[in-house]
Amino acid sequence: MKINGSAAIVTGGASGMGEATARALAAKGARVAVLDREQARAAKLAAEIGGQAFGCDVADAASIERALAEAATHHGVARIAVNCAGVGTAKRIVGKEGPMPLEEFRRVIEINLIGTFNVLRLAAAAMSTTEPLGDSGERGVIINTASIAAYDGQVGQSAYSASKGGIVSLTLPAARELAQFGVRGAHRRPRPGGHAHDGGSAGRDSDGAGRLGAVPQTSGASR
Repeated sequence: MKINGSAAIVTGGASGMGEATARALAAKGARVAVLDREQARAAKLAAEIGGQAFGCDVADAASIERALAEAATHHGVARIAVNCAGVGTAKRIVGKEGPMPLEEFRRVIEINLIGTFNVLRLAAAAMSTTEPLGDSGERGVIINTASIAAYDGQVGQSAYSASKGGIVSLTLPAARELAQFGVRGAHRRPRPGGHAHDGGSAGRDSDGAGRLGAVPQTSGASR
């Protein structure tokens, strides 16, 4: 997937890994739409990188449908979608104040896992309507952000680890299903120290030619 000239969306793009991803894609020539709940911050970043900003909630179907439609009117249908939106909570299953409130667990799953799937399904559907690129038949790539916590979660990370484990498990069946449309799926697994491992259908990083393999180069931020 050539980055230069392609339309891209980055959720959670106003800060952290999302911001680093948006900046990296823009530096490679992508037309970047920054999607974030913090619209003012997203707009500031978009102005710096020559992109567009759209306020939205990844876990809300109508909100994401609207944001993707608006982004497409400016840049065309996104060929690159990177899911970075996410939250974490440090809460023991049983703490000094009793059991972890169910709503706190549900909130993390809703944003991190369901939000990721929401964007995945809508972005993939839009990509499937585009013309294939060259002889490869490729139409786009979707990258989800997992975490090393999916495999090595710590005390207090039950909700976060469960959400990221769900993303890891989602990637392969999604990649297999979406291959028929020429849409590739992958996930990256950041860990403390800035190393991101990739998984799913792709197995290489962005190369010097500006082609997107599995993950665009980002800063050392991790989730």
